[in-house]
Amino acid sequence: MRLFILGLGYSARHFVRRFGGTFAQIACTVRDPARRDDLAGIEVHPFSGSAPDRATVERIRDADVLLISIPPGPAGDPAIAAFADVLAAGRRKVVYLSTIGVYGDHAGAWVDESTPPQAALERTRMRLAAEQAWMDATGGDAAILRLAGIYGPGRNALATLRAGTARRIIKAGQVFNRIHVDDIAGAIMAAVHHQDGGTWNVCDDEPAPPQDVIAFAAQLMGIAPPPEQSFATAEMSAMARSFYASSARVSNTKLKRELGVTLAYPTYRHGLDALWRAGEGR
Repeated sequence: MRLFILGLGYSARHFVRRFGGTFAQIACTVRDPARRDDLAGIEVHPFSGSAPDRATVERIRDADVLLISIPPGPAGDPAIAAFADVLAAGRRKVVYLSTIGVYGDHAGAWVDESTPPQAALERTRMRLAAEQAWMDATGGDAAILRLAGIYGPGRNALATLRAGTARRIIKAGQVFNRIHVDDIAGAIMAAVHHQDGGTWNVCDDEPAPPQDVIAFAAQLMGIAPPPEQSFATAEMSAMARSFYASSARVSNTKLKRELGVTLAYPTYRHGLDALWRAGEGR
């Protein structure tokens, strides 16, 4: 199989590290090739949303698998706008990385893929529109993976505690959903091999209050957790505060049942413990 990645971000890079050997050819787009993290064996193409060069178009035309991790903008999904003709010209497996943020606020209740999205924020409304656009572009065959909050090497509570930037913000009833980046990679590969399109939540088994995660990471490190701060009075950016506007427990039952995914890190405790043992936060 030949893989083309639109947007070589954190999750896509980990997917290549785990499963790159599966593909005969791997190519990707980045905004600035001079600033990319080097991954041997990946052919790099510049793309920042404007008209792509001919080599990029040809690689996408030849790809058997297309992985999209470029966020949409106010004008829609930039990849669909740039590559509409080549996407319509052939059939390939398309995996689109979206977000569970599209479900909106459910006051901590459980939701699944049958729950109607109620995106209240502009960025989540754009995600819903992008999901539909990819479904339309593929005749319903796209695999839409709605990702929970991503953590993994270099991006976790251990690292923020060590850096002195971790905070325990307390908001009554607030829970967040998480997923280790290795489990995202496994979900992408399962979607690649799944015959049909569809939508799947990619999250672990245990939605939890954010302060519990920080406290567990501090316990692993043998240090005192940062003091609790009330959400009502905490100094936060508008972006950070907006994440607390939604609280829902997101089910991964369909991911396990239909894609056959077995999570390597079913809870944040499994994931953080493994990261600690690997040297994170030291």
